[in-house]
Amino acid sequence: ASHANRRAHEHTLLFLRLMTAQPLKDFSRLCVHTITTKGWELEEAVDRYGEAGVSGITVWRQWLEGRNPAEAGQRIRAAGIEVVSLCRGGFYPGLEEKSREESVEDNKRAIEDAAALGAPLVVLVCGAVPGQSLVESRKQITDGIASTLPLAESLGVKLAIEPLHPMYADDRSAINTLGTANEICDELNHPLVGIAFDVYHLWWDPDLEGQTQRAADANRLFAYHVCDWMTPTSDLLNDRGLMGEGCIDLRGIRGMVEGAGFDGMIEVEVFSNRWWEKPTAEFLEAIQQAYLQHT
Repeated sequence: ASHANRRAHEHTLLFLRLMTAQPLKDFSRLCVHTITTKGWELEEAVDRYGEAGVSGITVWRQWLEGRNPAEAGQRIRAAGIEVVSLCRGGFYPGLEEKSREESVEDNKRAIEDAAALGAPLVVLVCGAVPGQSLVESRKQITDGIASTLPLAESLGVKLAIEPLHPMYADDRSAINTLGTANEICDELNHPLVGIAFDVYHLWWDPDLEGQTQRAADANRLFAYHVCDWMTPTSDLLNDRGLMGEGCIDLRGIRGMVEGAGFDGMIEVEVFSNRWWEKPTAEFLEAIQQAYLQHT
């Protein structure tokens, strides 16, 4: 229903734009991650997002520390903001069985927190272990997700595998292409398991269009994250660009994803030491302008 309402809202805005020939600020699909505006605690982020007209929030787990997730969710919704997802679970692989079991338990806690928060989705950064083959890590990832599925099913929480750029394959994720994520989804074959599509990690893939359509055909495009790739990149993690600052064809990729059927929130996830040094309110304003101009 929320997707249908957003689509109707977009049609109304398009009509008004054509009638007035004036640009309109439409933030009905704009979601911001709390890690992006990390200068704010959760309460201030919610207040500031609400004042700015941001429609969605993805809450990172550290923003729930010391807080009651259910109360946090109530506060977010009271501000007129949709809880889009909880970030992040994952990091399933381990050399020792004990560490793998601990990871599964941590992911179960993430699922429980998401349900209490009112987040329909947990984003999974799946993990990898230096010195362990990627094949074995992927098997452990698949097994780990499978171990949490009964709980996810009982609470109605989706699990979104986020493929990471291949340069993260050593210790952050053995899932590095959309194709690999699709393969694991095929193996698990569960409607609650899908994919978080992050342009930062996937823009380079020559098979992106085909794998996007494959994911969409299986109804597993659960989330869409945007930022930009700086040239040169000084820090793979914390030198991401604001949309329009880098080389990613953001409009082209959005058109491809939406052409495949995705109509959910557009989530801004920017890790940037450059921007974090600026006042957070200034950063949020820049995010909104970049969202309008470049996504």
